[in-house]
Amino acid sequence: MGESGSTMQLTRAADYGVRVMIHLATLPAHQRTRLPALARATGAPESFLSKVLQALCRAGFLVSRRGQSGGFEMLPAGRQASVRTVIEAIEGSICLNLCLVSGASCSRKSICPAHPVWVKAQEAMLGVLNTASIADLAMDAVAPQARVIAKSSEPA
Repeated sequence: MGESGSTMQLTRAADYGVRVMIHLATLPAHQRTRLPALARATGAPESFLSKVLQALCRAGFLVSRRGQSGGFEMLPAGRQASVRTVIEAIEGSICLNLCLVSGASCSRKSICPAHPVWVKAQEAMLGVLNTASIADLAMDAVAPQARVIAKSSEPA
């Protein structure tokens, strides 16, 4: 079973979504960026990233404009979004185990010794994802660059 290669992990779409949101949040407000530049900045294929960007626009995190001065622009809701809401905008609800799906009932819940563990793990994971905001991650992304610039401008 350990050789199957199956693991619990984010999808590529969710990973690219978080990356593109952080990148856009590092830019000045109202700046638009075209798809090819976003693909280069995030290491995502344009065709795949296009679908991710559409989901983020539908969620109200980004706006897309066509034409000469077009591109994707981060909205205030996008800057304030949590990593959880970004992932859920792309993938839907995050659920560690089927027995935790909202509205579903697990017939084994009352007799399953693992159920409380799944509940705690789900709460911990969602707690971390809820407290990580795109704005904070963007500041973390910019901070090392700012230190390098400050250090290079210091007198020798």
